[in-house]
Amino acid sequence: MKKFFLFVLIAFQMPNLSGQDKWQAKWITDPSSLSEANSWYCFRKDFPLARVPLKALAKIAIDSKYWLWVNGTMVVFEGGLKRGPNPSDTYYDKVDISKYLTKGTNTIAVLGWHFGKSGFSHITSGKFGFIFECITPEMEVLSDSSWKVMQHPAYGTCPAPLPNFRLPESNIRFDARNDIGSWFSKSYSVGNWSNAKMLGTPPIAPWNSLVLRPIPQWKDSKLVSYVQAPNFPLQLSRDTTIVCTLPSNLQVTPYLKIAAHEEGKVVEIKTENFMGGGEPNVYAQYITRKGTQDYESYGWMNGHKVIYKIPAGVTVLDLKYRETGYNTEFAGSFTCTDPFLNKIWQKSLRTLYVTMRDNYMDCPDRERAQWWGDEVNESGEAFYALDTLSHLLLKKGMYELIGWQRPDSTLFAPVPAGNWDKELPIQMLTSIGYYGFWNYYLNTGDKQPISDLYAGVRKYLKLWSVNDDGSIKLRQGGWSWGDWGDDIDMELITNSFYYLALDGALNMAEILNRSEDASEYRQSMERIKAIFNAKYWTGTAYRHPDYKGKTDDRCQALAVVAGIAEKGKYQALYDVFKKEEHASPYMEKYVLEALFKMGYADYAIERMKKRFGSMVNNPDYATLFEGWGIGAEGYGGGTTNHAWSGGSLTILSQYLCGIAPIEPGYKLFQIKPNPGSVKAASATVQSVKGVIKSSFENTDKCFRLTVSIPNGTEAIVGIPACKISQIKFNNKVVWENGRAIKNKKILEHLASTDSHILFRISAGNYILEATKE
Repeated sequence: MKKFFLFVLIAFQMPNLSGQDKWQAKWITDPSSLSEANSWYCFRKDFPLARVPLKALAKIAIDSKYWLWVNGTMVVFEGGLKRGPNPSDTYYDKVDISKYLTKGTNTIAVLGWHFGKSGFSHITSGKFGFIFECITPEMEVLSDSSWKVMQHPAYGTCPAPLPNFRLPESNIRFDARNDIGSWFSKSYSVGNWSNAKMLGTPPIAPWNSLVLRPIPQWKDSKLVSYVQAPNFPLQLSRDTTIVCTLPSNLQVTPYLKIAAHEEGKVVEIKTENFMGGGEPNVYAQYITRKGTQDYESYGWMNGHKVIYKIPAGVTVLDLKYRETGYNTEFAGSFTCTDPFLNKIWQKSLRTLYVTMRDNYMDCPDRERAQWWGDEVNESGEAFYALDTLSHLLLKKGMYELIGWQRPDSTLFAPVPAGNWDKELPIQMLTSIGYYGFWNYYLNTGDKQPISDLYAGVRKYLKLWSVNDDGSIKLRQGGWSWGDWGDDIDMELITNSFYYLALDGALNMAEILNRSEDASEYRQSMERIKAIFNAKYWTGTAYRHPDYKGKTDDRCQALAVVAGIAEKGKYQALYDVFKKEEHASPYMEKYVLEALFKMGYADYAIERMKKRFGSMVNNPDYATLFEGWGIGAEGYGGGTTNHAWSGGSLTILSQYLCGIAPIEPGYKLFQIKPNPGSVKAASATVQSVKGVIKSSFENTDKCFRLTVSIPNGTEAIVGIPACKISQIKFNNKVVWENGRAIKNKKILEHLASTDSHILFRISAGNYILEATKE
């Protein structure tokens, strides 16, 4: 991953709605503001300082985004989070500005962007407002009527096509003829600006309670050169399109430096993803003034290429970009002897990262929305690929999902949203179930969200009704969606995901000591499992009696990963998977997982290559697609950056290399490789307990496994049971001809199963070498 630099230290924690900071500052606004969509405002405050504080935490809130300068130095690039933690409230930031302060006169400058409209990731308050508070023993700076404000006259909106209705962001048009210069610098005079209008002290409508930002500020690469661009300066005698290449599919803000002999020339800036997903997304325009000038368009866009359309008579002096994104490192890794598997893991990683920002997104172009089916897959990938800061984005999403729960107990997504309210029952079950909320706790050991959110989970589960035979009735909700594609056995998909939701709720109830709830969930799971195997099993596959389509591979997979299908059915299910291919890239993750769990690693890899081959081997894209193809060959518009397709990343780290938590927070975990015919592979996971490593070599005569187990943990380590005659542990024989030689100080033999010979091993770095017969 490209190295980034974080501009600012920031405090962050999850929302705690019962104990928010008290405020002395006032919400303020431009007295002439009409809160129009896509309006931009400049705020200034000059103040004296006799002594610089060691720490100066500024609290800042806005609808919708802000850029902060202190004494002319940019401190925060795009602060603020899209509203809101629930339908009423607003997020605020905490930023330490102490290192930017000086003795004497200081200047705080803020550029605010008011979206002024809702979308699938933001609910507008309907009114532009800003609040700033920084109180230390040495200083007190509060937003009030002494602040100067001006609506920035250069910002406007580009002509149609406008962004599709899912996006709260607008297309930004900057007219340099109306620019006001370096208004954020200390030397700039704001004497003719208006005094801000005070609106009141929090909590007041329409922003209501202020909830502390639960995720870090963005990473910021600062301005950097493109991987591929023309040599500059470039004097243009005719209208010219310049295509600049990025190192991957990135979230960027484009920059230009030009010289123009005439004012009023229009420069257009977009990426190749402008129509990603089939509908208009965001683009930008810049209107020239005379002379040399530079400009960075602050509304981020994404793609592999930035496309500048520059008119004749303009000299291009430089073109650059700034990459910003969620503040996490690519701490996990995977490599093996199969180039395809390496490539799909890396493309999954790049797709994952470009779909992370204010929230997990389905895609960064068409929607930027927190669809929970996508988020479950994405967060599962993040646990294997990223550092522990990534965990906070899932935690934020969990609180938001329950924070938006309606009085009738229904859940819906995406949230936050101001123009979407439809429940997708299957995705809601996925979110609160084993692979969603429980997977967060399993990987982090963070119990607080489970304690805070469990009541909402239970309320949603209680909405569902039971058929006379004990199975779960379908809920239509606002959109009865099971997957993209055809041949969807909705009755079985519903019961499978309800079973997985019960499994997650059962685990939550047990750690919260809710024994009656746990007993209820356990009985429901037993009933559904019995119905599956007695009523839905045909002898060759699971099918609902009323379903008339082709056998649904999704349902077979869910039955396996949920633990509904008994081992005696695995051969028949394997035959189904070899014949039926209906799952979308999103649901294919469960199919691949089922194949690994059943012991068919080689066919899982074969199917992975067959189904994902065209997008993985496509040289034009660093990311994975929404469907199996692009555009008409895809689903839902067919975006080229949909992280729900990245489930193979999880599968390769969790099953091929075998790393997975057993006890919450990785206190106890497993390393049980399932190599199939793969000759060598290694994986690294940044767990909450430290770095875990698994690396194997697999030959005809030997299986060699190297493991790294962090301090404070233990691991169940498994050697694949493939005609093993002897196992050495750091060159000492510990197992031979079916008999263990105990060494309880470090290693203890636990069991020999059909798939693995298992040992319990304490912290350290070890080599296990198995000799094959």
